Amino acid sequence: MSALLLGTIGLASCGGSSLTTETSTDATAGTTAAYGCALTFSEFNASPKVNATSTARWTCSNTSRLLTGNGIPDHAVLTGSFATPISAQTLSIAMPIAPSVTSTTGTFLQKTASGYVMNGVKLDPGTDGSCASNATSVSPGGGCVPGQGRDPWVLEAIGGAFLFGTDESNAHVQPNGQYHYHGVPVGYVTKANKGTAMTLVGFAVDGFPIYARYGYTSATNATSGTKLMTSSWQKKTTSDAGRPSVSVFPMGTFTSDYQYVAGSGDLDECNGRVGVTPEFPNGIYHYYITDTFPFIQRCIKGRTS
Repeated sequence: MSALLLGTIGLASCGGSSLTTETSTDATAGTTAAYGCALTFSEFNASPKVNATSTARWTCSNTSRLLTGNGIPDHAVLTGSFATPISAQTLSIAMPIAPSVTSTTGTFLQKTASGYVMNGVKLDPGTDGSCASNATSVSPGGGCVPGQGRDPWVLEAIGGAFLFGTDESNAHVQPNGQYHYHGVPVGYVTKANKGTAMTLVGFAVDGFPIYARYGYTSATNATSGTKLMTSSWQKKTTSDAGRPSVSVFPMGTFTSDYQYVAGSGDLDECNGRVGVTPEFPNGIYHYYITDTFPFIQRCIKGRTS
């Protein structure tokens, strides 16, 4: 097995749905146009931390899939200590309608969104928080910062020591008020109510679809049942040289605590694979959001324009 190590630089910044179901019949032709090109959603979210209307509209042209919306979540937000309240954004996001794999190893994303959920909320796998090599705690003055970090040890939002943590949907809020997911969008998945069936949650910035947790046991057989997809990223057994103390910052606190070990899981370095899906029964490259690192993919296999 080969291993790909993440360096000490961060890779990314920090049921009531009216969406309809469509089915693709031409995924092998390189287009995703048969799904999600005429979806409109608008619903007031009375959750105390939201108290606003969630809107999202998906349309397609010959070249692009376009999302417009306000980025307000369509599900309850009950937990999470947000430094900034959730606020409406002005989204206009274009993705290729005919995605194609252009990289065998993937293009890593540097402080940018990796995709968007169908409710219009951004998928933002990494953080902008970091710690100095001599950090002693994540508290103020302990050598770590929650945003605009320039120190070498980049904090993970999930399973680590990120100062603001996440809510029950693995999300929190950026300084501009934009709500975004760092892992499985639990609230959205719960509303979809598909159990262990494959659940399409959104599209990546390169146009390929993104599913949550479950995929077919056999990638090419839609009758093979489903299973939890496993990542091929593994937590390192020893810490990198110069890393802050493991006794203060357990392994998994920093992005660089993980390495890609090819073949150790179901998915490739971008948390994806080629296979059939309910929406694309002829087969397509697609990503998964997993319950373990990298959670949301940290790289993309296709072009973004």
